[in-house]
Amino acid sequence: MALGLPPLNFKPQCSSTSTFSSSSTNYRPAVILPGLGNNTGDYKKLEFTLQEYGVPTVVAKVSRIDWLRNAAGLVDPNYWKGTLQPRPVLDWYLKRVDDAVQEAEELAQGGKLSVIGHSAGGWLARVYMEEFGLSHISLLLTLGTPHLPPPKGLPGVIDQTRGLLYYVQQHCKKAVYTPKLKYVCIAGRYLQGARFVNDSKVAVESMATIDDDQQVSDVAVVKNKTDSTPVSTTFQARFVGQGYKQVCGEADVWGDGVVPEVSAHLEGALNISLDGVYHSPVGSDDVSRPWYGSPAVVEQWIHHLLN
Repeated sequence: MALGLPPLNFKPQCSSTSTFSSSSTNYRPAVILPGLGNNTGDYKKLEFTLQEYGVPTVVAKVSRIDWLRNAAGLVDPNYWKGTLQPRPVLDWYLKRVDDAVQEAEELAQGGKLSVIGHSAGGWLARVYMEEFGLSHISLLLTLGTPHLPPPKGLPGVIDQTRGLLYYVQQHCKKAVYTPKLKYVCIAGRYLQGARFVNDSKVAVESMATIDDDQQVSDVAVVKNKTDSTPVSTTFQARFVGQGYKQVCGEADVWGDGVVPEVSAHLEGALNISLDGVYHSPVGSDDVSRPWYGSPAVVEQWIHHLLN
């Protein structure tokens, strides 16, 4: 997906990883969970960056072709009803997560772990913690994760997860930021979307019509107001806006080019937004299109792993 340049107010900082690379201090190990369509190799540079800070790192072993396993959900009637559940369709991914966690536990030598979930890897981490336990995890840090299911009842909005995010919202433990287990959700503000039709009446306020049994975080019903530099309405902004709309029900919001800012935050977590940050390691670079794992961006959230 060809996206525009980052906002003018994005000023990459020089990475300080060299300061930590010479240190003998070792911090708790981190497990990186790939996002939908990504493979283990996409996170090699991020793994190296974290190791320079003294954070032992394990990336869950996932190939791009592995994601075709999700097609098994097509034979599940719940897929067509929009009530799909993570298991058994995603058992293969949860097994890869568990393998990576066990490898990291050997590095931890009885200590705690950090889990870094990129994109879908963030909510899949919550499913893993619910199914496999979380006593060995002290931090869940998500990068551009679409945590919230799309609002029901909006014209043209289809739940692309076919019910998975509704399941996570209803069945996984709520995020509560505590010293024992910290939830940190990072959103990128790379590109502001635009409505495809300017006179569209669909707005975030229409989410008030959501069914009473659908719980939505307050952060999802607040208009996105910010001092960030506005972008002109281009086809690119309209195209990206249609993607945002499928995730949060609104097109003219800020996001990382794939996931809207309002969807990447989670009620109860420490929510952070970073200007100029793109969604994926694929198609990004560290200068004109940095993603969450670019060294200058990592420098802005690494302290959560070092505490």
